[in-house]
Amino acid sequence: MTALEHPARRADGPGRPPARVPFPVVDEVSRHCLQEQEPETVHIEVHLPGVPDPARLRTAFHEALRRHPRILMREAHGPWYRRRYEWELTAEADTEVVSFPPAGRDALKRARERALAEAPPLTASPPIRLEVLPAEEPPKGAAGAGADGGSVLLLTINHTALDGPACLRVLATAAEIYGGEDNSPAAPPVRPAESAGSAAAPPPDAAAGWTPPARVSKGTPEPSPGNGMLVAELPVPHRPKGSAFTVNDQLMVATALMIAHWNREHGARPRPLRITMPVDDRPRDATMPIGNGTRLVEVPFGAAELAGRDWTPDAIRGLLCRTSERTRALKAMARPQLGHGAALLTAPVLPVTFRAALTRGLRRAAAPWTSTTLLSNIGRIPYALDFGDAGRAHAVWFSAPARLPRGLTVTTASTAGRLHLALRWSKTLLSHGDGAHLRDLFEHYLHATEHTEADGNGGPE
Repeated sequence: MTALEHPARRADGPGRPPARVPFPVVDEVSRHCLQEQEPETVHIEVHLPGVPDPARLRTAFHEALRRHPRILMREAHGPWYRRRYEWELTAEADTEVVSFPPAGRDALKRARERALAEAPPLTASPPIRLEVLPAEEPPKGAAGAGADGGSVLLLTINHTALDGPACLRVLATAAEIYGGEDNSPAAPPVRPAESAGSAAAPPPDAAAGWTPPARVSKGTPEPSPGNGMLVAELPVPHRPKGSAFTVNDQLMVATALMIAHWNREHGARPRPLRITMPVDDRPRDATMPIGNGTRLVEVPFGAAELAGRDWTPDAIRGLLCRTSERTRALKAMARPQLGHGAALLTAPVLPVTFRAALTRGLRRAAAPWTSTTLLSNIGRIPYALDFGDAGRAHAVWFSAPARLPRGLTVTTASTAGRLHLALRWSKTLLSHGDGAHLRDLFEHYLHATEHTEADGNGGPE
């Protein structure tokens, strides 16, 4: 349940305190497990060919916040023995959330570093910030309008309160107010019809719920704490005509093969993988619930089915079809956002301080059973994000937190016919050079998924 779906405990009015909303399950678990060294932030970059007017953009963004009032919230104070955390809803923002840092060398790089290292506080409404920066050198593979200039809208979100799709919905409203153009969401793509006789059975040697899956092998750690990130722009992979699998399945297979190849290079023995996949069933129009609204499912891969080195088109196609059957079945399952165990753990029976200690202890104990990595595919950006005189967005990147034990997340979105990839990692696990190698492996295997009807396409050695 998202924050929007919770009834407010009290209504605003003369002499009344602000309305309050209990923390949903996802928010509470995240709040219990916060770490200063690796903040739970989501970063969104929107690249525009032009530069928006500062005053108009501030006005438009604040009006968008008012139109989506559940984003205007802060954590309410309460005694240690309270049984719930609560969000306190506010009529206006507590602080100025839109800023225009001075232009300078590496301004965008520094803003990205802030997005990974400094979470907006939960005690100020809203728990986000928007920085407007000049565009810089485009990432590897970038093409199209805006490569030589323009601006970047960089949103940093405290993931305890909100997720990326919800904040993107608010930004789409701001674009509509600023540019005066309709930013209604496009219709979602239709998944291919399920082929007759398909099954969703996991691979025979897949990691069961009680079997620890493979971890991403340690590369060259960096001395500083926190997350590192690399972004790249790639072609959206071609999907052979009539295929039952989707682009999401191609991304899932590329992620699995990337990690299997990386682990093999680092001497790890083959083990089954599990990849966490967020599923978002919310509408994308103005009625979209604002909060943490995705549910998490885990896609299994057997060690044997990822152990091959000669990835022929037939082998890739077989893996894609099996992956498609699994993701289809998992998406169709009715399941709480974090599973039944999390719902039980957050039941308001004990004070939150006791539940927090219990949750942290269980998280540490369950670390070996955490999935190998997370692939968050936002998909095709459904909004035009047309900012009038500043132009229409030609690139949008997202990144998700990469705390250990996963230590690596893969986030993708597509805009203007291009795929925007963000790899984010814990610096105690990987370095920027490791990230660049992982990007190259991902690009190779993603390209391999396009050629499932031709001859020969072995993986790199």
